[in-house]
Amino acid sequence: MRLAALFSGGKDSTWALDRALADGHDVSVLVTMAPERRDSYMFQTAAVELAAYSAEAMDIPHLVVPTSGVKEEELGPLEEALEGLGVEGIVSGAIRSRYQKDRIDAMCERLGLVSLAPLWQTDMSRVEAMVKGGYHIVIVGAACMGMDERWIGRTMDARTIEDLLRLEATYRINPDGEGGEFETSVLFGPNFRRRVVIIDSEVVWDGASGYLVVRKAELREA
Repeated sequence: MRLAALFSGGKDSTWALDRALADGHDVSVLVTMAPERRDSYMFQTAAVELAAYSAEAMDIPHLVVPTSGVKEEELGPLEEALEGLGVEGIVSGAIRSRYQKDRIDAMCERLGLVSLAPLWQTDMSRVEAMVKGGYHIVIVGAACMGMDERWIGRTMDARTIEDLLRLEATYRINPDGEGGEFETSVLFGPNFRRRVVIIDSEVVWDGASGYLVVRKAELREA
């Protein structure tokens, strides 16, 4: 099936993309939503500028779609963009958010597209599988109890997963970030032909939450 992939560059959208490719689908374009508001209900905002590098590293065409980030208005620009892409369906990284999945499903129904969510109702084991599978995942946003600015820029590895599980036990966070606790970017994975390398960045922290601003990045040989 010819698909468009909703792609923030984070772990969930990357894993969903890879599952679609593994299933033999033709992913013809990666679509990154760029919300104007940082409190978007639907889409990642932290370090989405890295998605363009990831798309180039995988040699898949990339489309950036600006959106307001206003609740219940965010999907309008995406719907307009999808009408001209000539795809049969959309793959998304929705996991447990009914708010997100229901709205994507409804949009696809209006457009006559298939909505694929290969990660739906999966658990933390998929993050562990990504780490073991050679994905280079970096935390680029944090907004929950137990996390401070030192988490931003941290690589997702076995130790990080252990710390997330401790935060789950202490603060009842969702250790895979599905509740908005943190956001990630994938800098390398099995479908990457080159690595994304962050050259210059800054952490913005307000005392309770923060995010990474990437000023410069480049692709290097894997």
